Amino acid sequence: MHIVVVGLNYRTAPVEVREKFAISDSDLPRAVEALKATSSILECVIVATCNRTELYAVVDRHQLCAYHIRSFMEQWFHLPRESFTNHLYMHEDDRAIRHLMRVTSGLDSMVIGETQILGQVRSAWLLSQQKRATGTIFNMLFKQAVTMAKAAHSETSIGESAVSVSYAAVELGKRIFGQFNRKTVMIIGAGKMSELTAKHLYANGADRVLVVNRTFERAAELAAKFNGIPCSMDEAVRRLHEADIVISSTGSSGYVLARDVVAAAMQRRRSKPMFMIDIAVPRDLDPAIASVDNVFLYDIDDLEGIVEMNLEHRRQEAEKIETMIASTMDEFHQWYRTLGVVPLIRSLQEKADDIHRQTMDSLAKKLPDLDERELKVIQKLTKSMLNQMMQDPIHGIKELAGERKADDAMELFAKLFDLKDQEPEPEGGAKGKVLADKTTAARSQAASPLAIVAP
Repeated sequence: MHIVVVGLNYRTAPVEVREKFAISDSDLPRAVEALKATSSILECVIVATCNRTELYAVVDRHQLCAYHIRSFMEQWFHLPRESFTNHLYMHEDDRAIRHLMRVTSGLDSMVIGETQILGQVRSAWLLSQQKRATGTIFNMLFKQAVTMAKAAHSETSIGESAVSVSYAAVELGKRIFGQFNRKTVMIIGAGKMSELTAKHLYANGADRVLVVNRTFERAAELAAKFNGIPCSMDEAVRRLHEADIVISSTGSSGYVLARDVVAAAMQRRRSKPMFMIDIAVPRDLDPAIASVDNVFLYDIDDLEGIVEMNLEHRRQEAEKIETMIASTMDEFHQWYRTLGVVPLIRSLQEKADDIHRQTMDSLAKKLPDLDERELKVIQKLTKSMLNQMMQDPIHGIKELAGERKADDAMELFAKLFDLKDQEPEPEGGAKGKVLADKTTAARSQAASPLAIVAP
């Protein structure tokens, strides 16, 4: 039995390819059911976001799993496999487990350390549980991955530093104003970067937005998103003194605001601070504006310097999370190794029950004068003796099952207690039997999504 992940993401496929593999929320339940019904797949989870589509599976034959999963993708997305195979990656076993944990903790994201993916992975797992597509293995693995990711974000500062130009602008503004309540923002230009920066400022308390654009209709369209006020360029110059924060990102070949215009506005502001962000290339704001008292002017290079500094901080925090991932993987491996001991313990208990039942039947025949009460007392006492005798062997094999030579220990345990299954032993002897029992357990547990085989 093996754990695999097959997928594509922002690193391996451009957006025009990724969008062909988008799965809507309404279609995802059917996709999970279809993948679960695919040959060789015992458990499955599908993680589908704008930046990745990944199919996680527990399979019984890893040699053919890639073929079967690609066939599923070919049929579900109605695309010939030749058109997407080169964009796919596949990880097995430890690499698949580590990949899942890196994805869930945000280390594999376009913006390292982002937290949205944690909720997306959790939702995908819960959906698969609801569709009875997960079982013993994935319920434990995904639970550990989600728990570890939550700890990673609470115990490190990986998500605290701005790593986008738009959010870096907000971080700078906080250094100047402390907070943005009752602050007026003027956006010059209505491009995506200006919109993102305005969105962050608005979310942080800036409650009055003036939107300036050469095309008034576009200004009105963006202003509506922030309950703002659309302005023409001429009106913007007249109202510049009202702005605490100015964000400029136009396609102009020359400066849209000169030093003397800003200096005049600052006189009307009585020198109250003005925070100006020029994220245009070429620049929109005359660099000489920085010489005006109480004007704080930053261009795209300033912001990108902050972003790079913060990215380096996140990379350092990511190293701490990699250590957490390694520790969680060890915990999963130890748990996984104990799965093989469950059938052995069950077999020992069944054998003990058979011996006890035969002994009581023999006793009843040899001592026919014993009444029902006396038989119950003897049955209870002998059962207790048998259970106490089995406690140490069971405890011992549980501990041995978590060690490196677990298969050898379980094989010896089976020989010592002469534990034989009535079905033919699979190829590979006792070790093969352990793997077969794990597979059987996974199949049966898949019918009960929340069930976990206790070590």
